[in-house]
Amino acid sequence: MLLMVQTGLRISELIGLRRNDIHLGAGAHVACHGKGRKDRTTPLTKPTVEALRCWLAESPGTPTDPVFPTRTGRSLSRDAVERRLTHHQATAARTCPSLNRKHVTAHVLRHTAAMRLLEAGVDTTAMYLHAHLGIKEKALARTTPPHTEPGRYHPPDALLAFLEGL
Repeated sequence: MLLMVQTGLRISELIGLRRNDIHLGAGAHVACHGKGRKDRTTPLTKPTVEALRCWLAESPGTPTDPVFPTRTGRSLSRDAVERRLTHHQATAARTCPSLNRKHVTAHVLRHTAAMRLLEAGVDTTAMYLHAHLGIKEKALARTTPPHTEPGRYHPPDALLAFLEGL
């Protein structure tokens, strides 16, 4: 899950990873073959490198073996990844109950990675972004027409009552 959150890999990219796609030395990165037959290389953070080092040491294999194998050594299925995500969300919700109200999917983790990149000043593909309010407000402030007061629109109570009645 850490690799998915940090890199924004799709499930298909994650389950398609082979041990030789992971490079943990200087310039640590993961190389994957993604959607649209695009090859991507994504740098890895130190915590992700350490987690992958431990994982790969615990499950030795050949360079072409899956990074995340099943008990029989084959690649995990999409459903297996989703089940693990659901399991870990339930575990985390015991100490963070607000997670029970969240719909966490692998694609949500991809959006999270995109948002973290955006907040760090890295341009990302717009279709994968659901910017939080602070980023949206800053963007809107840069497009405010001259001679207008900055701030948020506060609709009158009559308009809100009308909309609620629809």
